Amino acid sequence: MPKYDGKEIGNTEGFMVRENMSAYQYHQALQKVQSGELLRLRPGVFAEPATLADTMLDIDVLVPGGVLCMYSAWEHYELTTQIPSAFCIAIPRKRKLVLPEFPPVTLYYWSDHLLEFGTTTAEVHGHKVRVTDLERSVCDAIKYRNKIGLDVCAEILKAYLHRTDRNIAKLIEYAKKLRVAATLKTYLEIGI
Repeated sequence: MPKYDGKEIGNTEGFMVRENMSAYQYHQALQKVQSGELLRLRPGVFAEPATLADTMLDIDVLVPGGVLCMYSAWEHYELTTQIPSAFCIAIPRKRKLVLPEFPPVTLYYWSDHLLEFGTTTAEVHGHKVRVTDLERSVCDAIKYRNKIGLDVCAEILKAYLHRTDRNIAKLIEYAKKLRVAATLKTYLEIGI
């Protein structure tokens, strides 16, 4: 746990969080930000530069209640060769959030029932995060195929169909709930 002026500051796996600090420790952290020894990620959340060397950050600290989705989920499941330029995180539709400059984050605003549907907890680069599950991620690719490009959608679906842990019945069930069942059926019939 980091120490400033001989006192331990509240730490959440490499991040200093305001609610775990005394007023004195918080003041010391703000001074460390000005001197460059700490980075302020968002109001009340601080990290040492060495902590940020790891490209994956604790999503729940930066975006509480967020779900890793889209390109980030596809990369996690190795469904695409594309490397996301930013963390793709889904949050409730009506929520407003101030994001830090680093790391780059792309927010997706989903309704509450879509946010809870088809999510799981996974360990990604040593951090436990909520992420859309495998079948939900594939359905998202089909749903947003015009935004991401048909080639990316085809790559994701092909990669999914070549996996040994695929569950076609679950995929079709999710596709019905996300209203992409007809499109999925067409893609499966033509054998993308």
